[in-house]
Amino acid sequence: MTIATDMLAKYLAAEAAILEGKEVKLGDRTLRMEDLGSVIIGRKEWQQAANHEIAAAGRTPSIGGLGFALARFGDQ
Repeated sequence: MTIATDMLAKYLAAEAAILEGKEVKLGDRTLRMEDLGSVIIGRKEWQQAANHEIAAAGRTPSIGGLGFALARFGDQ
């Protein structure tokens, strides 16, 4: 699990707990219903970071920005 996906999971859990009326500790902060807006903003930022990591993992390998692929020829 990457930092982005780990943080996204924490923010999703915090958002769900706040929506259920619970208080949540995220680091040294205690969050309540009135903090829901800031939790949503944080969740969106981590979602975007996680999406970038997922997209980067699926890209074609590159050297200096130029993509490449490997081919095998022969009997193997």
